Amino acid sequence: MPSLLYLVKQLELAVRARLDELVRGHGITALQYTALTVLERHDGLSAAQLARDSFVTAQSMADMVRTLESHGLLRRERNPANRRELLLHLTEDGRGLLASVAAPVHDLETRMIAKLTEAESAAFRDTLITAWQALT
Repeated sequence: MPSLLYLVKQLELAVRARLDELVRGHGITALQYTALTVLERHDGLSAAQLARDSFVTAQSMADMVRTLESHGLLRRERNPANRRELLLHLTEDGRGLLASVAAPVHDLETRMIAKLTEAESAAFRDTLITAWQALT
């Protein structure tokens, strides 16, 4: 029987591949989509915070921010409390892009858990959260 780590990685790869397919037509990658969804939930993060929450390195995030900014999906503003720090904000175009892929992303998640009961789905979510928290 495969290890849990192997199964989690296989699930991550499958989700990322399907997510890449869904967002490719909008000119972004799954990693960029993840960063945008983090900003949707926590607008006004620094690039360093966004990198941590999006599971990428600071250097990768710097490149990603430049790309997303050039596509008009996010903007940088000086932090009024610390003028040396830039905070990242979703633009209306960024929010619009996320809205346009919300239904297909929801369908992907629904497909992933289609063979689970509602109780199993809730338990699966809780178990994933517990496992993630144990390692962070």
